[in-house]
Amino acid sequence: MKWRVLIALALAELLGLTLWFSASAITPTLVLEWQLNEGQSSWLTMSVQLGFVLGTLISALLNLPDILNPRYLFATCAFLGAMANGAIGLFVDGIYIALGLRFLTGVFLAGVYPPGMKIMATWFKQDRGMAIGVLVGALTLGSAAPHLLKVIGGPDWRTLMLYASCCSLLASLICLLLVKDGPHATVGARFDWRVTGRALANPGVRLANFGYLGHQWELYAVWTWISLFLYESFSTSALNDPDHWAALASFATIGIGGLGCIIAGILADRFGRTGITIVSMAISGSCCLSIGLFFGGNPYILTSLCLVWGFFIVADSAQFSTSITELSDPAYIGTTLTLQTSLGFMLTLITIRLVPYFVTEVGWRWAFAPLALGPALGILAMYRLRNSPDVVKIGGEQRKTF
Repeated sequence: MKWRVLIALALAELLGLTLWFSASAITPTLVLEWQLNEGQSSWLTMSVQLGFVLGTLISALLNLPDILNPRYLFATCAFLGAMANGAIGLFVDGIYIALGLRFLTGVFLAGVYPPGMKIMATWFKQDRGMAIGVLVGALTLGSAAPHLLKVIGGPDWRTLMLYASCCSLLASLICLLLVKDGPHATVGARFDWRVTGRALANPGVRLANFGYLGHQWELYAVWTWISLFLYESFSTSALNDPDHWAALASFATIGIGGLGCIIAGILADRFGRTGITIVSMAISGSCCLSIGLFFGGNPYILTSLCLVWGFFIVADSAQFSTSITELSDPAYIGTTLTLQTSLGFMLTLITIRLVPYFVTEVGWRWAFAPLALGPALGILAMYRLRNSPDVVKIGGEQRKTF
């Protein structure tokens, strides 16, 4: 039963999050059709992110994933998100209404991603890292999808928005009909405004959150700008049709992270989450520092290094969330996961905007280097967690030093 739920929930998560990923695919078209400037076009993505941050923050403060059944919360929010997103494809002809609806879409997505992780945690205990890894892997593949659409071509933007909304409606139905509460589900949680404060005061939860913030400092800035970086590099190296090859390489760079999430989850369940996250951040942080040295050089070498980067940059993601499910109050796992997600995505709003500034100041050769600060601090946090008394609560941990 749990393996059927694993497949169904991962599929529902992927379909529901297409609402977010669709913005990346339609932005170039809307820039031309609506005559958008650079700031307006960037807000098509940023508005969803802001809505998601606000939605997760409200959800955490109100304990919604714990006082409500997370399956019903997931299904309802996937439905409402589909309505907000679909309205753009059906009725909208200007940027400002579109931004408002994209913001609402982000708010509703706050009820899709974190509750999905909580549902998965109710089904898996020994293999929880792998299970949540599959969920994050599905999200990762969805993040890569717009780059593939650019390669193969796709429908007009209005049809694409409606497709994304239909996917989210299907996600709602899957969650209602095929996903059940697991044997590790808790019941009877009541609203308690002090839960978020207690979560932040918990030393183990706090260290896992610091590790996650270090990971997020790097991840979404790279996912946002890797396509442009590759395009500029391929153009400099005189590669034929750099736009096509940059889109394909970007899809592969982000998409391979889905495999990284699953493999890291399997290894973390066996050998411990702190070690896996430390190794992942050490490799991805090293890529931040070194990737620019290959800018404008051999495109095959650069792409190969990007694939390594893409594998490790998100491999650790699910293990921070899995650690939270093991370290927090069982009655309020959903609230603690949602709080973690809110803080992490709030931080990405900063780093996504910083990369263009670094490009202007130091060029693409060193633009990603400052992102290595996140993994460095994340490693420190997870090393401290590894050597704290709370580590015994984390699945698969073997008290080894390296």
